[in-house]
Amino acid sequence: MTRGRFITLEGGEGAGKSTQLRALAAALRARGLAVVETREPGGSEGAEAIRGLLLTGSADRWSPRAEALLFAAARADHVEKTIRPALDRGAWVLSDRFLDSSRAYQGMGELTDGDVMTLHRIGSAGFLPDRTLVLHLDEGEAERRARARDGDEADRIGGRDDAFHRLVASAFARFASEEPSRVRTVDASGDATAVTARLLDALGDLLP
Repeated sequence: MTRGRFITLEGGEGAGKSTQLRALAAALRARGLAVVETREPGGSEGAEAIRGLLLTGSADRWSPRAEALLFAAARADHVEKTIRPALDRGAWVLSDRFLDSSRAYQGMGELTDGDVMTLHRIGSAGFLPDRTLVLHLDEGEAERRARARDGDEADRIGGRDDAFHRLVASAFARFASEEPSRVRTVDASGDATAVTARLLDALGDLLP
C-alpha cells in the first residue's frame, strides 16, 4: 500500500485555515483520495484533553516553557494515535496547524526555535509534514476576519496583542524562505474557491 501524505495548513488568526482545510479535503476526496481531517492542539483523545488546558484561562495561565511542553505532549499523542496510523493505511492527513505554529507562537521569546525543535525531536521523533501551506493575508483583513469569527471571545493565544501576531506572521514568512521545498506561502485573499485552487496548485507535485 502506498503511504499517504501529510499536509499542514498554517497561518495567523483569521487566515481561513479551518474553512480551507474542509474545502481542500473535499477536493482531494473528489480525486479519489482517502482524507483524514484533524487539528492542533488536538486530533486525538489525549491531545484534545490538553487542548482545553492550552486554550482556556487567562493569558498568563502558563509560562512559555510550560506552554511549549504542553503543545509538544499533545503533538506526540496526535502523531502516534492519529497521523501515523492514517498515513500507514494510505490516507492523506490534513491538519489545521502543526509544528510550525509552535515554532511561530512559542519559539520567538523566552524559548528559541531550536528549543521548540528539540521538544519536537523528543516528543515526535522530528516528524515533519510532506508539505506545509501557509495562508497569507494582510494584517487588516486578517484582523477583520478574526473579529467577525470570534467577536470578543478569542482564545487565550488568539487574543494576544497585534505586536505578537506581527511576529508570528514574520516567523511564518521566514520558514517559507528557509524551507521552500516543504513550506509554501499561499495567498488567502479573495474568493474562497480561488484560494482552494491555489492550495491544490501548491500540492501539484505531490498529487497522484
